[in-house]
Amino acid sequence: MEATVHFINSIIWSKALIFMCLAAGLYFSVRTRFMQIRGFFEMCRLTVAGEKSDAGVSSFQALAMSMAGRMGIGNIAGVATAIAFGGPGAIFWMWVMGFLGASTSYVECTLAQIYKTKDAEGRYRGGPAYYIEKAMGLKWYAMAFALATIVAAGFLMPGVQANAIADSIINACRGGALCGPLDGQAFGMDQVQALKLGIGVVVAVLLAVVIFGGVKRIANFAEIVVPFMAAGFIIMAIVIMIMNADQVPVMFNTIFSSAFGTHAAFGAMIGLAVEWGVKRGIYANEAGQGTGPHAAAASEVSHPAKQGYVQAFAIYFDTMMVCTATAFLILASGTYNVYSPVAGAEPIFQGLKGIAEGAGYAQAGVEAVLPGWGASFVAIAIFFFAFTTIMAYYYMAETNLTYLNNNAKRPLTVLLLRLGIIGMVIFGAFHNAQLAWALGDIGVGLMAWLNIVAILIVQKPAMIALRDYERQKKLGLDPTFDPVALGIKNADFWQKKQEAA
Repeated sequence: MEATVHFINSIIWSKALIFMCLAAGLYFSVRTRFMQIRGFFEMCRLTVAGEKSDAGVSSFQALAMSMAGRMGIGNIAGVATAIAFGGPGAIFWMWVMGFLGASTSYVECTLAQIYKTKDAEGRYRGGPAYYIEKAMGLKWYAMAFALATIVAAGFLMPGVQANAIADSIINACRGGALCGPLDGQAFGMDQVQALKLGIGVVVAVLLAVVIFGGVKRIANFAEIVVPFMAAGFIIMAIVIMIMNADQVPVMFNTIFSSAFGTHAAFGAMIGLAVEWGVKRGIYANEAGQGTGPHAAAASEVSHPAKQGYVQAFAIYFDTMMVCTATAFLILASGTYNVYSPVAGAEPIFQGLKGIAEGAGYAQAGVEAVLPGWGASFVAIAIFFFAFTTIMAYYYMAETNLTYLNNNAKRPLTVLLLRLGIIGMVIFGAFHNAQLAWALGDIGVGLMAWLNIVAILIVQKPAMIALRDYERQKKLGLDPTFDPVALGIKNADFWQKKQEAA
C-alpha cells in the first residue's frame, strides 16, 4: 500500500506541477501589476475592517478561517522537511512561492466572492467548484474538484495534522516538561502507540465539539485562537534569534548561497532546493491549492476584491512570518540535518542524531534555548496549528458537500462527513508518519492541479474586479460591486443584491 501511495504521489508532484505553481504566481503578479506590493497597506487596512451579517462572517473572521487552514503542520514540520531534503536554500524558494502566491491567492479568493451563493440555511458558500461551474460552465469539472476536495480535506489531509500532534507530544514526553512525571525514555512501541491512540481520541472529541457547532462556531474559534497561536510562535522565534544573534548573518548567507548554488556544502542541491521549497511552500501557504477560497466566500463584503486583498495578506503572514520563524529557530540553533540526494550516502550536514525530519527539528531548536520546556512549547504550538487546520479542512469538505447537494440541506450526508473526518483523525494519529504525509501530499496535489488550471482559464473577472475596485478608491468611494455594469455573467448573488438596492 505504501509503495502505491508513494508512486501516485511522485506522479502528482512531478516537476510539471512545481513549474505550473511558480509560473502561475509570476503570471498573476504581472497581470495584477504586482498588487501584493502596490496594495500592501490596503491589505492591512481591510484585514481589520469589514462588515458582518447573519449570512456571512467578517473579513477578519474569514482571514482567521483561511489562516486556520494555511497555518498547520506545514509551517513547522513542512519547513523542517524542506530543509532536510532541499537544504537551507529551500527557505528562499518558500519565500519566492509566498511572494508570487499572494497574487494567486488574490485571484482565486476574488473569484470565490464573485460567484458565491447562499445555502439552504442562508449562509454564504463558495469556492473553486462554484466558480468553475459558473465561470467555465463545466459542471463535470466542478464536480471533480468538489469530490477531490471532500476526499483530500475530509479524509487524506487531516491524518497528517493528527499524526504531527501525536508525534510532537511523544517527543515532548521524552525528557520534556509536558508529560510531567512520565518517563518518556522508557516508552516501548506498544506504549507509544497506545498514547498516540489516546491523543487521537482526545483531538477527535475536541474537533467534534467545534464542527458540530457549525460555520459560526468555527469562525469564532478561529478568530480567537489563530492570532494568539501565531503571535506566540513568532515571539519565541524572535527570542531564539536574539539569543543566537551571532548566527543570524551566517544563517542568511547560508540560505541565499544554497538557493543559488554557491554554497560549498549545499550548492549542488539547487534543484532540490527549488523542488522542496515550492512543494512545502504550497503545502504551508496553500496559494493556488483552492483551499483559501472557501473561507473567502463566507465573508460579508461590499466588493469581492476586498476579500481578495485580505487573502493575499494571509499568504504574506503565513510564509513571510510563520514559516520564516520556524526556519530561523531551526537554522540559527543548528538543529537540523540535510540528507544527501545520493541513496545510502552520509548526511551532508548533521546537527541532530536520532531525530527524523519534521517537528522534532523545531522542538530541538527551542529546547536548546529552554531546556526541559522547549519541546513542550512547540508541542503546544503544533497542537493549535494542526487542530485549527483540521477544523478548516472540515469546513472545506462540508462546503463542497453542500455544492454536490445543490445547496440543499441533507443532514445525513453532513453527519457522515463529520464522522469520517473524526475517524481519520484517530487513524492518522497513530499511523505511519511517512504514509500520512504521502496521503496528504496527494490530496494537496490533486486540488492544486484542478484549481490552478481553472483560475488560469477564468481569471478575467478577478482582474476586472481589481481595476474596478482601484477606480472607485481613486474617486474616494467605498467600493461596491455591480457585475452587470462590468460585463460579468452568472454572478447571481451580486446581481440580486444590486437589484434589491
